[in-house]
Amino acid sequence: MSSTKRGRPAPKLNRACMLCGIVQSMSQFRNDGCPNCESVLHFADNDELVRECTSPTFEGLVANNGAEESWVGRWLRIEKFVPGLYAVRVVGKLPDDIRSDLYSQGIMYRPRDGTVQD
Repeated sequence: MSSTKRGRPAPKLNRACMLCGIVQSMSQFRNDGCPNCESVLHFADNDELVRECTSPTFEGLVANNGAEESWVGRWLRIEKFVPGLYAVRVVGKLPDDIRSDLYSQGIMYRPRDGTVQD
């Protein structure tokens, strides 16, 4: 674990999207939004939405190279997403108003925190 000069842990700079699980820096989410979900979440240039729709707490990292035949990609439901690093689990859930908005768009939200079983 990296630390600051005084021995305190350095702040975690990366966050994971609660909808797709992609891991990026706060500034990437703020500047560009989510490469998979921006068309439905619209959080580029909105710090509050970035904080509500992403989490700094996640477990594991998986590299997705875009290959649709990847069993890990299918297991994590990321096989159709852009290549990048994805969290195995993301702690937290999208706020109710955002989940309602997704539902009205015909998008089924499945939390990536491991609480929903197939």
